[in-house]
Amino acid sequence: QVRLAESGGGLVQAGGSLRLSCAASGRTFSTYAMGWFRQAPGKEREFVAAISWSGGSTAYADSVKGRFTISRDNAKNTVYLQMNSLKPEDTAVYYCAAIKGAPVITPPWEYDYWGQGTQVTVSS
Repeated sequence: QVRLAESGGGLVQAGGSLRLSCAASGRTFSTYAMGWFRQAPGKEREFVAAISWSGGSTAYADSVKGRFTISRDNAKNTVYLQMNSLKPEDTAVYYCAAIKGAPVITPPWEYDYWGQGTQVTVSS
């Protein structure tokens, strides 16, 4: 089993940056593909970014491409989401998720483990 804990959320002005972190428990973190998702009030959870177990492959939602960067440090059991040029429409609770033994995966229903989420609020 993998436990995930997100951190790094907060309030930022439009155009600003935040870096989210997701720390994972367990010794097999490097065998899991990881994803970031977000959910705004009244909306469904949506895919943001994903990274393969090795870090060699990544995928992004069109809405964040060129602004967000996903990365991972398997030695630290941590995945990151660097968010630049933030917009008010990026406001949401951001979740990290894990799926064992997979390349990049985008549908949220495919993931096995989820964190509790961290709030990101972008003011205009």
